[in-house]
Amino acid sequence: MCAAARMHLDEPVIDAALVRRLISAQFPQWVGLPVTPAGPTGADNAMFRLGPELAVRLPRVEWAAGDVRREHQWLPRLAPHLPLPVPVPLALGRPAAGYPWEWSVLHWIDGINPAAAVPAAPEDLARDLAGFVKALRAVDPAGAPAGPRSVPLASRDGATRAAIAQLAGSIDTAAATALWDKALRLPEHAGPPVWMHGDLTPGNLLVATTGRLTAVLDFALMGVGDPTADLIVAWNLLPAAARPAFRAALAADDDAWARGRAWAFSIAAVSVPYYRHTDQARTSAARRVLREVLADRSV
Repeated sequence: MCAAARMHLDEPVIDAALVRRLISAQFPQWVGLPVTPAGPTGADNAMFRLGPELAVRLPRVEWAAGDVRREHQWLPRLAPHLPLPVPVPLALGRPAAGYPWEWSVLHWIDGINPAAAVPAAPEDLARDLAGFVKALRAVDPAGAPAGPRSVPLASRDGATRAAIAQLAGSIDTAAATALWDKALRLPEHAGPPVWMHGDLTPGNLLVATTGRLTAVLDFALMGVGDPTADLIVAWNLLPAAARPAFRAALAADDDAWARGRAWAFSIAAVSVPYYRHTDQARTSAARRVLREVLADRSV
């Protein structure tokens, strides 16, 4: 069976045969269950179905490898406080068979990813998303790790400006630079640290055929701190007409909303040059986010 398409220069070969070897060596109770790739392919992790009820998730690149322990430690604690299913890990795999990092076995959660910009019942989805974010923020943050995306926007300045330069000719770089310059002058989050997911994107969300949110996946970037980055879903998924419902449900003030837009812009801008030769779908999605952000006059 084919390996997952490689997106990173130093990515190991990850295929169904590797997963079967790892399962056979470490979890004999699941030997014999069929292993099949589960699409779409994630940027940081490869996912495989293991029989009808389980999934195997393997980091594709070193920077994602440390997130496995984070999920194993904290998702079981968060899950009881959240209004929707999340993928609580069942088993922690060890490096073996030529694969260099820890990996996870989880329950499989059925559902479909929402279609960016044209989800069914977008205002209902906006309120569902806000309800999940509010519930997550309400969980006790004591002892929790800092979220990788709870950092100030200034920490992304160099990478964002380099990306803007690489995007010359495909976006309005003057408008992009002005947006980013203005965002860097915004006050930082002044409230107490709270829990955040860190990567609310269409690929990490599941919905019913009605368009209502049914599950939230991939908590690799979870942690506590400034939760602004959880606002990115307003631009990477929701259409413009549904954003006010999301914003109102979260009571996001002007500064928080502008920081959220800047986060969405920065993530998308950096993604385009990184993935444009390895993942056309991800690149196209990032370009759509850039168009949405630059067209948004709400902040």
